[in-house]
Amino acid sequence: MSGLTSVATYRRRVGASLDRVWENVHDWEHLPWLHHESFRSIALEDSGDFGWRARIGLHGAAQPEIRLELVLDEGECYVSRTLEGPGATSEIWTRLFPVDARHTDIEVEFLLPDVDPGQRQALGDAYVGLYTLLWDQDEGMMQRRAWLLDAPRVAANPPQPIDLGAESALEGRLPVRVSYAGRLVAVTRLEGVWIAYDALCPHMLGPLDASEIADGRVVCPWHGYAFDVRTGRGCDDAKKLRLTPAPTVVVRDGRVLLSR
Repeated sequence: MSGLTSVATYRRRVGASLDRVWENVHDWEHLPWLHHESFRSIALEDSGDFGWRARIGLHGAAQPEIRLELVLDEGECYVSRTLEGPGATSEIWTRLFPVDARHTDIEVEFLLPDVDPGQRQALGDAYVGLYTLLWDQDEGMMQRRAWLLDAPRVAANPPQPIDLGAESALEGRLPVRVSYAGRLVAVTRLEGVWIAYDALCPHMLGPLDASEIADGRVVCPWHGYAFDVRTGRGCDDAKKLRLTPAPTVVVRDGRVLLSR
């Protein structure tokens, strides 16, 4: 940290366990998806026990790119170093303090090179504002994932057909999410045909039902994995993944039902 100036320290308590937070730290893939306002792309160079290193595209008129290295330090700490690009040599140190099974305190210090004393406050405020947004978004993802992982397991025996309501009443609020045999399922209409598909991405349980269907595909808003909603097959980078088979949608006497 020699030659660097601390411009601010950001502290907060996040509603996620230390395990979920570390999982998030190692998860480089989510940056341009969950944080799409801040990052436009990421290309991994290396990853391992040390952490990870990648080239990251930022938003802006000049479409800047940085080369970032996230390194695990001793104890509950990691540091993000900008190796190339805007802000090169800057470091962001994050320290983690487990509170209980559902909460972790974080402390983030921002260290920059060549800081004009007159700009220190403005720079610090900008970093704190950015990291408030990033941790807000991360916290939502971690909490949803923890809730799904901790949810009681329900027997997989298929229930009796579920009546979702009148076809005309459902039209204005699609997709509809419903629990079927202990699994979250999304129901919608695609080219005039009622279909159901798994609402959870098989990668890390991302909310597929939060994304619009385009060309018969749905893209996970957390990591960008795409799936064909008709077949459940993964597309592009998700080719090795597949959605859990969904129930059949039946329309009977003007009412929409889910059945095996």
